[in-house]
Amino acid sequence: MLIQDYTAELIRGYGALTGRMLRIMDENGVVQEPDLVPALQDEQWLELYKAMMLTRAADDKALQLQRQGRMLTYAPNTGQEAAQVGPAAAMGKNDWLVPAFRELGAWLHRGIDLKSVYLYWYGNEFGSHFPEGVKVLPIAVPIGTQLHHAVGIAMASNIKGEDDVTVAYIGDGGTSTGDFSEALNFAGVFNAPVVFIVQNNQYAISVARGKQTKAVTMAQKAVAAGIPGILVDGNDLFAMYAATKEAVERARSGGGPTLIEAYTYRLGAHTTSDDPTKYREDSEVEEWKPRDPLRRMKAYLIRQGLWSEEQDAALYEQYGAYALDVFRQVEAEGEPKVEDLFKYTYKEMPAHIREQYEEYVQYLEGKVD
Repeated sequence: MLIQDYTAELIRGYGALTGRMLRIMDENGVVQEPDLVPALQDEQWLELYKAMMLTRAADDKALQLQRQGRMLTYAPNTGQEAAQVGPAAAMGKNDWLVPAFRELGAWLHRGIDLKSVYLYWYGNEFGSHFPEGVKVLPIAVPIGTQLHHAVGIAMASNIKGEDDVTVAYIGDGGTSTGDFSEALNFAGVFNAPVVFIVQNNQYAISVARGKQTKAVTMAQKAVAAGIPGILVDGNDLFAMYAATKEAVERARSGGGPTLIEAYTYRLGAHTTSDDPTKYREDSEVEEWKPRDPLRRMKAYLIRQGLWSEEQDAALYEQYGAYALDVFRQVEAEGEPKVEDLFKYTYKEMPAHIREQYEEYVQYLEGKVD
């Protein structure tokens, strides 16, 4: 089994430091490891490519809208679509997704509508209200805190005798937090059915990966917790799907947690409040562009006779128009209401919050200055 074999090396202390990476498709969309290609039909891969395309188009539109002053600070996803859609597609229907804040492709593929995502970045608290039955936690901006929630959900699944698996995301910078280490340790000790995915996009905000950790790989951080770890080409949709599928099924069968490092690159800024030209060279970005996950998958599909450049351009335009229409619906709902800040943090407002809320209501009614 792929993960188990790779993990054996990691646990013995060899694979963790070799830099060996799981890659099935090269940068030109040519399959290099045919025996490792997951058992999906080409039509299914086409649908996953379309999911990545929707992610890219919605992401591009969000950036345009934010620059127009119509949206608040936004965290771009460009270049990381395979690391998001691949794992989301490999999950079971009843599995839980626990995101950080840069998982647009995963949210959309797991049932969160684009309007909810845009509402969130618009500053509307209702953007964190997901449909009943959609097992996705809200966006988590505090770095690393979501991993505790993920392990707790996974342990609850075990206690309840369910076979649900939890898939949780974090960035490379988040692996330097105490929350990350605590979550991995806890998951390992209790054999929780959870898969941790590190989107290693090479920068912890403005700090280059090599300056925020001395670890040769993020995957090797699994060794101390006694759990499997694997380094994967995060821009290879085939590899991300294969690694996650194996890890999810391993967890479902009682094998416990796995750490997957998705080795990718953030082509855009950390957020729209960030200026990446201050800490990285344009030449570095240009070097990564040929590794674009959409470019690779598109080349594969065209080679298989399933797609064309003309269809690609038309679909991108269609998705862009759809995204703009969705955002117009968000704008039509009006500006976010201040009182919503009080309503959605606690099931029942604590006394000091209720006191502030009532004072605010009195202010609106003109009873206090």
